[in-house]
Amino acid sequence: MIQKSRYIFLLMIVLFTLSSFKNDEINLEGNWHFEIDRNDEGITQKWYNRSLTDVIKLPGSMAEFLKGDDITLKTKWTGSIYDSSFYFIPRLEKYRQPGNIHIPFWLTPAKHYVGAAWYQKEVNVPANWKGRRILLHLERVHIETRVWINDKEVGLQNSLVAPHVYDLSTFLSPGKQRISIRIDNRITKINMGPDSHSVTDHTQGNWNGIIGKIALESLSPVYIDDVQIYPDIKNRKARVKIILNNSTANEFNGKLSLSAKSFNTPKSDQTKEITNQVTISGADSKIIEIELPFGKDMLTWDEFDPALYHLAVKLNAKGIQSEKKVQFGIREFKIKGNQFFINDVPVFLRGTVHNCEFPLTGYPATTVEAWDEIFKTIKSYGLNHVRFHSWCPPEAAFIAADKAGIYLQPEGPSWPNHGPKIGLGQPIDQFLYDETIRMTKAYGNYASFTMLSAGNEPAGKQVEYLNAFVDFWKAKDSRRVYTGMSVGGSWPVVPNAEYQSRGGVRGLNWNKIPETESDFSTGIAAFKVPFVAHEIGQYCVFPNFEEIPKYKGVYRAKNFEMFKQDLQDHNMADQAKDFLNASGKLQALCYKNEIEKILRTPGYAGFQALGLQDFPGQGTALVGVLDAFFQEKGYTSAKEYKRFCNETVPLLKVPKFVYANTEILKAEIVLFHSGKTSLQNAVISWTLKNEKGIVLSEGNFDPKTFENGNGIFVGNLTFELNKIKEASKLNFEVKLNNTPFINDWDFWIYPEIKPEITNSIYYTTILDDKAKEVLQNGGKVFLNASGKVIKGKEVEMHFLPVFWNTSWFKMRPPHVTGMLIQDKSQAFANFPTSFHSDLQWWEIQNRSQVMNLEDFPADFRPLVQPIDTWFMNRRLALIIEAKVGKGKIIVSSADLGPDLKNKPAAKQLFISLQQYMNSDAFNPKEELSFDVLNDIFVSPSKEQFKTFTKDSPDELKPNSNQNKVK
Repeated sequence: MIQKSRYIFLLMIVLFTLSSFKNDEINLEGNWHFEIDRNDEGITQKWYNRSLTDVIKLPGSMAEFLKGDDITLKTKWTGSIYDSSFYFIPRLEKYRQPGNIHIPFWLTPAKHYVGAAWYQKEVNVPANWKGRRILLHLERVHIETRVWINDKEVGLQNSLVAPHVYDLSTFLSPGKQRISIRIDNRITKINMGPDSHSVTDHTQGNWNGIIGKIALESLSPVYIDDVQIYPDIKNRKARVKIILNNSTANEFNGKLSLSAKSFNTPKSDQTKEITNQVTISGADSKIIEIELPFGKDMLTWDEFDPALYHLAVKLNAKGIQSEKKVQFGIREFKIKGNQFFINDVPVFLRGTVHNCEFPLTGYPATTVEAWDEIFKTIKSYGLNHVRFHSWCPPEAAFIAADKAGIYLQPEGPSWPNHGPKIGLGQPIDQFLYDETIRMTKAYGNYASFTMLSAGNEPAGKQVEYLNAFVDFWKAKDSRRVYTGMSVGGSWPVVPNAEYQSRGGVRGLNWNKIPETESDFSTGIAAFKVPFVAHEIGQYCVFPNFEEIPKYKGVYRAKNFEMFKQDLQDHNMADQAKDFLNASGKLQALCYKNEIEKILRTPGYAGFQALGLQDFPGQGTALVGVLDAFFQEKGYTSAKEYKRFCNETVPLLKVPKFVYANTEILKAEIVLFHSGKTSLQNAVISWTLKNEKGIVLSEGNFDPKTFENGNGIFVGNLTFELNKIKEASKLNFEVKLNNTPFINDWDFWIYPEIKPEITNSIYYTTILDDKAKEVLQNGGKVFLNASGKVIKGKEVEMHFLPVFWNTSWFKMRPPHVTGMLIQDKSQAFANFPTSFHSDLQWWEIQNRSQVMNLEDFPADFRPLVQPIDTWFMNRRLALIIEAKVGKGKIIVSSADLGPDLKNKPAAKQLFISLQQYMNSDAFNPKEELSFDVLNDIFVSPSKEQFKTFTKDSPDELKPNSNQNKVK
């Protein structure tokens, strides 16, 4: 039995050896010796000459294995903090105590460390590797590496976008060798900007470690250094540029061959093999360009049919063999006028911004499977484009995007603002050229790599620097299109940019009545190149506290924990999920309307939403319909989202959504289409239904062919509303018959009735002595308190929700993110409403005052409750009901009364509330003293926001003193 166990043990060792060592590669994953170099003494003390004292597992990061420091208020974060109020607000004192630190600005890592750390491993170099080229491959490192073999230093690298690859051929000999790697994640000489998503604690975190592939590679001394493929669809060929290197002293004579074969489509294609004789002098390199012809069955790549090939390149001679296998797609991504084209077909970019959100690991995924899931989710929401904000993902992302059919815009790993500036001769200037060259060498063959930006929102001599940057890349590589940097609307225009990724022409002007007739034509008219909307949306939703248990990895949602506890401290813990769903419905409505406005704008080239998923940093920006794990929150689905965000979207143009029944609903149907082909003989139909599902009207338009385009006219229709006698919610649905493309909108119709005050109700605009008398005598009071609120006067409510978050913009309004409505109450029996803000509430809600109920009983719940920013969690109200004395009262801080003009929804709500007050159902559960109620109109809020800072975020002010060129 003992002998058998020994045999099994020896067999396991053999199997492990075989799995971790191939003839041409030694896998270096696993345990490494490790030591933190807090005092920067490792180099002078020659740590590479001794064994390190600790152990860590790679691939991975220090934080992943709890190496580093505990989080304190003095933790030196990588990232700007604009809101210092957290450090001073008295009610948050408990979250600043040792052992209970809750940082609100971003997710909290298990451990944090910025500085040098050493990683060390001993390897056995095989005897048959003698004379071969040996590379150390570190797929993704953060940030700077220095490598020693035994006591000899090999070199230094600092790329944030590509593998760190060291040639160890002259340093390694057969037998046991020690590899020592010093990794330093400080931002030192090359300052890419502390908020750059490549390095910042706002997103992936400033981690220290090595991820992805870690290996020693044994290669031929004469080798294929690089292969770049340039498709030519018109002539059915590809130009292949190959760099060959000869590291020996002898002349090399051999054969170079290449061929391509498709691998991911039902229909296959394969080229004939092309061979060339090559000669390379000793210690020299050679660039060879070869045309690779394709036949009539050549397959092209796009979002609809992402056909891919593998190019096999082989270099052979006696005793020499070098091979490369390269994934690519036959496609041409070009610009004509103000449109993008994929293979001569117009394409509209429906994008989201990926900010390097990886809350379980704190670093980007390096497996194709992980990126497959991300892109599968993104495409399920009707999107075809991803911008990587100031970072470049690992190779796995490009491989997965190629398979999924997604157009990518990676960026130089820099947000050169808040410290660094471009165009002034700082190290960042050359670094961005170096990094983008590394990006195109490593990932340039991937079909999905269609666009390139130098980074995000710069400061400095921007135009001069970025003009030259774009010109450099236009001349160097025609496989993609180039812009300067992705910027907001106040940044200067870079004239040489091939397209603009730019803000300024986006958003919803819901200071005016919501409509769907306007578009962005005037805003984009000045641009003759494609205009892609930069970071649209940024509509906030209340935190999902059920998300907290998901944070089982490197990060903890201490910010969410703090917001949750603060909500409980404000006596609203039981409302958290309702706040999430109500604010979420408004958020989805806003994204729908902004995206539709872009889709109906002729000549608009695309958008980059910020975002489909939440952004975990910058004050916790909960702007996604998905969480930071790319998972749904429960208030909308991919199916619902795709109704207004897809390759084909029916659209509606109307002047408003709220009507009196004396009016006529007039609508124009238009279409957005960005398909692979035109829509031939397409029939578009429409249906108008009430809430009971009864069809009030329906019809269809004659068959028509639609080419790709935005806001394509389909037809007009009218519907007389005089047959609708009761307050009603209608749904108007438009679909493209025999396709999945369908969209819909809600309308509200109210009878034309003049509201009258009944004798049984005392209507007043001030809480006067008569109101007090009526209440004392058991009567009913309706108080229209619009404009009279003191307690809560500082809270500004718009119909649109909070932008990004109130912390990062120092409580810039609006402060409210939707409303929670007690829709089952009989108060709304004659005012159709759901539990959340919808468009009929616009004229009631927008710019109305709110009441702060801080002194009300803990369990008091309003009929209509504005949802405060989660940084304050004030208990707010728009409409309340209560028993006061022997009487009953409804108070509205929205303007509701008998003399409203041109406000049909507000008028109908007032009628519904009066009818409720005159019914037996009017029996408020909550009791208030007259003094507590009156205090709303006398005393200011006890809890007021104080910023404790003097300046606003400098990215909002590109011409501020902070960013002026000195």
